[in-house]
Amino acid sequence: MEEPVGSDELRIGTAERESAVRLLGEHFAEGRLQVEEYEERVGLALDAKTRADLRPLFADLPAPSPPFMVPPVRRDEPLPAFRPVAPSPVEYSDRSRIAAGVLQILLPFGIGRFYTGHTGTALAQLFTAIFFVGVVWSFVDGVILIAKGGEDRYGRPLRD
Repeated sequence: MEEPVGSDELRIGTAERESAVRLLGEHFAEGRLQVEEYEERVGLALDAKTRADLRPLFADLPAPSPPFMVPPVRRDEPLPAFRPVAPSPVEYSDRSRIAAGVLQILLPFGIGRFYTGHTGTALAQLFTAIFFVGVVWSFVDGVILIAKGGEDRYGRPLRD
């Protein structure tokens, strides 16, 4: 009987790669990575095929990191008591996800992220645009904003 595939041997898809690039961008914007190191890690993230390929890119960085790197919840611990909570009404941002996405695609220098209030990410995209990485990053970010939406700087979902 074959052993099950270890979690680090699992293949990853485009969503995991894009998530890793986005998280590396946050670390870059916080000043944890130099430009050269950021570019190298983004290149490795885009070339990654398995979780094991992504793990070393975040080994020396604090949170946030890809979800698979978070230790699983132990199943032998009792679950907390369930207390139903009434859902709170969703407060939407005054910013549009379509406008943010189109700005990211047409002006791939972080303009859409300036629009949504994510100044750190926008500056990282602006500075890395010199090396073409930021242009690709902004373009992909714009497509994701249009397709899935996003949040403004206060954590409110962007309106349609």
